[in-house]
Amino acid sequence: MLNDKRICIIIGHYGSGKTEFAVNYAMKLAAAGHQAALADMDIVNPYFRSREKAEMMEAQGVRVISGSRGHHANLDLPMVSADVLSPLQDEAYRLVMDVGGDSVGARVIAQFHAYFKEGNYDMFFVVNRYREDTADLDGVLHHIRTIQATIGAPVTGLINNTNLIRETSVADVLYGQELVEQVSAATGIPIRYVSALEKVAEDLPEDIHGEIFPLKMYMRE
Repeated sequence: MLNDKRICIIIGHYGSGKTEFAVNYAMKLAAAGHQAALADMDIVNPYFRSREKAEMMEAQGVRVISGSRGHHANLDLPMVSADVLSPLQDEAYRLVMDVGGDSVGARVIAQFHAYFKEGNYDMFFVVNRYREDTADLDGVLHHIRTIQATIGAPVTGLINNTNLIRETSVADVLYGQELVEQVSAATGIPIRYVSALEKVAEDLPEDIHGEIFPLKMYMRE
């Protein structure tokens, strides 16, 4: 994480676990002493939104930015709060942007394209091989291409987050790793993280491609 860029965009198809990763990522930034902010930019999917954990994150020092009418889902409108401009412009922040799961969801951040300059941002695509639309190489490549075209900025890293929630095994993660390595070979995009529940992460091979990222279950307690 220390080598990641100041702005970190987390994108991935529905059910990939991108929001769980985004919340964990922001919490780790704050724990490491960074001035961290998380912007819930998902205006498509009403379930498992990072804003649902706003109180918990803010208690740990993470600034949470959500809808134009606050964090509560029952107040939500498909509008992004202008507050996101503050951490975008303030270089003291490490900003995590949790974005909707496909090219339609990605439209919301296309308006901020000017901030996504090479060397100033990372955009990580989260892959869960057990999700139908990202179960094979063609499916993952399709979503990467359409999201990049929508945002106007390239994906800079891949995340293997293949999981069956609490039933996930090391074998499941390695099954997903095979696909993510194919994607990396086809695109030249490096594998940045291999994320898994803490009890699984500790048993992953040390020579796996990508930094092992242990996850806590914040979204599904």
